[in-house]
Amino acid sequence: MSKEIISTDKAPAAIGPYVQAVKSHGILFISGQLGFNMEDGSIPETVEDQAANSLKNLESIMKAAGTDKSKVLKTTIFLTDMADFGKVNEVYGAFFEGENPARSCVAVKELPKAAKVEIECMAEAD
Repeated sequence: MSKEIISTDKAPAAIGPYVQAVKSHGILFISGQLGFNMEDGSIPETVEDQAANSLKNLESIMKAAGTDKSKVLKTTIFLTDMADFGKVNEVYGAFFEGENPARSCVAVKELPKAAKVEIECMAEAD
């Protein structure tokens, strides 16, 4: 099985013993992205801003792998508060114009760096 590690300085570096993404057999597996603002390294206060940044960070990794958001097959959203579900849906829906990918959304007790949302995805990548 062949795999290619994907990395870009346009998205946050992994904060643990893992990589930003792996491409194998035409599928790109992107690790969960917190909502880091890449301009200053901060995590914004609002869940909406965090979700928007998470999606931007995913998109930067996709671009580094030679693919884009139209090729996303599946996402998983992790929320620390399900009361934020609607707010994140608005940001998510605006990001994926047209056909949305398959998706799961789960509540978690907490996330690294006290983040409110984390998003991971799988996408087609040649």
